[in-house]
Amino acid sequence: MTYHAFAKVNIFLKIVGKRGHYHELQSRFMRVENLYDVLVLTPKKTEEPFELHGEFGCALQQNTIYKAYVALQEAGFKAALTALFDRYSLTVEKHIPSFAGLGGGSSDAASFLHLVNDMAALNLDHDTLAQIGIKVGADVPFFVYNYHSANVSGIGEIVEPFEEPPLKLDVFTPNIKCNTAEIYKAFREHYKIDLELSDKMSHMKSKTLLETYQDYELNDLLSPAIKVNKQIEDYRKKDWFFSGSGSSFFSMKETDKNG
Repeated sequence: MTYHAFAKVNIFLKIVGKRGHYHELQSRFMRVENLYDVLVLTPKKTEEPFELHGEFGCALQQNTIYKAYVALQEAGFKAALTALFDRYSLTVEKHIPSFAGLGGGSSDAASFLHLVNDMAALNLDHDTLAQIGIKVGADVPFFVYNYHSANVSGIGEIVEPFEEPPLKLDVFTPNIKCNTAEIYKAFREHYKIDLELSDKMSHMKSKTLLETYQDYELNDLLSPAIKVNKQIEDYRKKDWFFSGSGSSFFSMKETDKNG
């Protein structure tokens, strides 16, 4: 059984408040159809209770798929997980760059939740999977719902589909690892919230947004990201936009720019 875990970009991202240790946001997430990781179940080879293979660059306990595995256990599905992973291991072919603002880890976790839901016949609806997923990461609910485009708010738990044609996108990720915590800290210290602009953007189509606003207007995290890591400035260019806390940039393909 094979599952695709798609990347996303933030067409716009506005910080609108703070809730405890978390920042509240309004954002338009759009799925990138031509960039995805691949999750594959294969026969088990070891005695490990959860056998996971892939080039992740982190310890198992920090891996979002493992965190989703734990979250499912805590939600009461330990027996179903044990039965499934007594027989199978999970291999992930990584294509989405890590620490890049593209949601690769969150997408992997969401696809894992769907995989287990299907293969273990849990029969959970999307809302229930999203409630489990938010414990893993703020972006996981968006990927659980499988929307092409959605307005995402709160700390990521509010996902509302946005009806529009999906854009064809090019993505470029420079070899820069952005520290999300430092970037949010720089925003708090140096930049202001604009609730009126955020609300206006949430009603506009993505193509119109990209044609109307500058990159720093669309993404509140671009300017603080440059303040934290000046190298990012070297990769800015016309008609390319910053995704999340970076370091990826994206652009509409020529067919969508001219269409």
